[in-house]
Amino acid sequence: MGSFPTSGKCYKKSGLFTDFQIKIVRVAVVGPIKSGKSTFVNSVYKGDYLKRGAGVVTSIVTRIHSGLELKASLYFKTWDEINSDINNALVFFPLSVGSSDFDIRRSQDRQHLDDALKSLAPEQLITNNSRDSNSLLLSSYLEGYDRISEVGFSSESGVKEYKGRSFQEHKEFVGNDALAVYLKDMQLEITSDLDDGNIEIADCQGSDSPNPLHLAMIQDYLLQTHFIIYVISSRTGLRQADIRFLSMIRKMGIMDNMLFVVNCDFSEHDNMEDLQSLIKKISDEISLMKSDPDIFVFSSLFNLFKEKEVNLTKKDMARLKLWRSEKELSKFSDTETERFYMSFNGKIREERYQLLLKNHVERLKLIASGIEDWVGLSREIVTGDADAVDETIRKVNHQQQKIQKITSMIRNTLDGGTREIRQNLRKDVDSFFSHRSGGILDNIIEFIRSYTISFDQYEVSIISAGFTQTLYAIYHEFRQNLNTYMAETINPGIVGFIKGEEDKITDSLRAIAEPFTVMVADAVHEFNSTVGSIDMGTSREALDGTINTPDIETVKRIFGLKISPAVAVMQYSARIKTEAVLRFGFYSILNLFRKILKKPVQDRKADAILALKDGIRRMKRETERSIVSHFKNYRENIKFQYIFKLADAVSNRYYDILTERFQTYITELALLTSLVKQKRIDKEQLFNILKETDDDVQKISIRINEVKEKIEAP
Repeated sequence: MGSFPTSGKCYKKSGLFTDFQIKIVRVAVVGPIKSGKSTFVNSVYKGDYLKRGAGVVTSIVTRIHSGLELKASLYFKTWDEINSDINNALVFFPLSVGSSDFDIRRSQDRQHLDDALKSLAPEQLITNNSRDSNSLLLSSYLEGYDRISEVGFSSESGVKEYKGRSFQEHKEFVGNDALAVYLKDMQLEITSDLDDGNIEIADCQGSDSPNPLHLAMIQDYLLQTHFIIYVISSRTGLRQADIRFLSMIRKMGIMDNMLFVVNCDFSEHDNMEDLQSLIKKISDEISLMKSDPDIFVFSSLFNLFKEKEVNLTKKDMARLKLWRSEKELSKFSDTETERFYMSFNGKIREERYQLLLKNHVERLKLIASGIEDWVGLSREIVTGDADAVDETIRKVNHQQQKIQKITSMIRNTLDGGTREIRQNLRKDVDSFFSHRSGGILDNIIEFIRSYTISFDQYEVSIISAGFTQTLYAIYHEFRQNLNTYMAETINPGIVGFIKGEEDKITDSLRAIAEPFTVMVADAVHEFNSTVGSIDMGTSREALDGTINTPDIETVKRIFGLKISPAVAVMQYSARIKTEAVLRFGFYSILNLFRKILKKPVQDRKADAILALKDGIRRMKRETERSIVSHFKNYRENIKFQYIFKLADAVSNRYYDILTERFQTYITELALLTSLVKQKRIDKEQLFNILKETDDDVQKISIRINEVKEKIEAP
């Protein structure tokens, strides 16, 4: 993939930003389960570093960097986080597990939970035709506890590293659900010439994972990415799950930098005509969501086998030999692979240069011009007589006073404009998250209130498992569907809204800042006229009267601003279950009175259905209250911890952009003048140093212009 610039710093004499720093380019590899994402990443790094065919319950994004050594860093959840997961899962659990405050480190708590899980009926372990996520979570924690206790990760840092020969041991955690559940993050370092360590490729969970929280985790990572590689299996083509996921990405507003890889399985295609037909179908379907998609078709496993041919098993060697015999398909795959890397490398390099340079080149030019100014003024002082030097300093100081007034005016205007912008942003956020006025919260409440349950399918469960366990199953099916709705619909809508507010911030502040460019240009022109014969480089850069829009991603990175995850952690009160059960007992008492009064008696199943309906109404009301409370807090967090802080940060950046054009590097002129007058420095020697400095700055300016031309080249 080539090498990229690794570092650099942009220094200012004053101001808030020194932001020319190393920047990670993040690439997310996404797609449905079994599409070949891990195999694709392995082929990129030319080795079996990721476990292929990992389980669908893997709850982490695996991040990969090139490094100096082979190393896997596993970041574990804290015991508090683990116990919180378990206690949340125990809400509405049909059986008591002993302590109301579960702690997995207590052997008696583990034993109680194990007994309770073993007593569940088979139908209680299935939700929506798949394994119930809560029971799976609980059993995974129990099953993996002993192994995790042996791992010996640091309780302080929560990190366990596997280096060198032990590197492959990390796969045990990815492929084993009982161990993966204890992880919250994983980073691999691979010895590779792929890049200089400033590119991160992430192997994400399957986009069609049955656990909606996995989708939310993918969304959180996608918000940090610069490129998305979407992997599609040629065995299945584009499925409904792909359409849903791609629609979600489009709604999030992050579909621009996306490449599509159709992972070709040679055994599924008899000939090129069959494969080309599939490619056309996939291309037509993707084009409905993204115009002119970049689609590449090749076999990742074929590429991987070719890279590690000497270490293949006999079975894999036979497969490689068979695939090579498919001359037309293998040649097509090789051609497409080469085309993919040419495109990918080009985009990465372009993005890399833009991230590191595009928003800094103009500032570097100004800095170089400022040094030229400083050199010019210093040479004037060194070569001039005392009276001329004093006059120059007097004029410069006078102009500086005028410039200070202008900068103060810019600061006050931007601050006033930012306050007004914050008020508008406040209205936008409050309206978007409002209740009873068509905001996003109303959509969630409507989902909750309109959610229907078919009680017919639970009649058998009521008789076989009992009322409490049936209510537990209904509750978890409801929560699963609500979380899915949140992940697929609500979260992308929130991201799209916030991105719109980010654009509003930059556009509004640009409108405030732009009129000052003329004032700045005039001030610099006047400064240039004041110093007379001295060639002022700053004026050449400032007189164009333009202003560069700050890079919003750089601003967010400098200030550590991130969008909070929008997953609503619904911790429902255990009272819902208790009150529903008590209500069921109340109906049983009514039946007893009916018997006494010789009135018709409803059978036990009818009583249970009536109690379930009442319990579900209570459950939905409690859920609605929980959601309203959660989004009230989330709304305030978005306003004060993200949107408002971003507005202030962008305002400061515009101030820096405007006022840095006044930098003339003359604050040390008084000291230099004093030294020259006192003859404490050799004027001829200083003149030569200044001339050498001027020559160096001229060379640097030429190089900066060359870089700018390359960046702006189509």
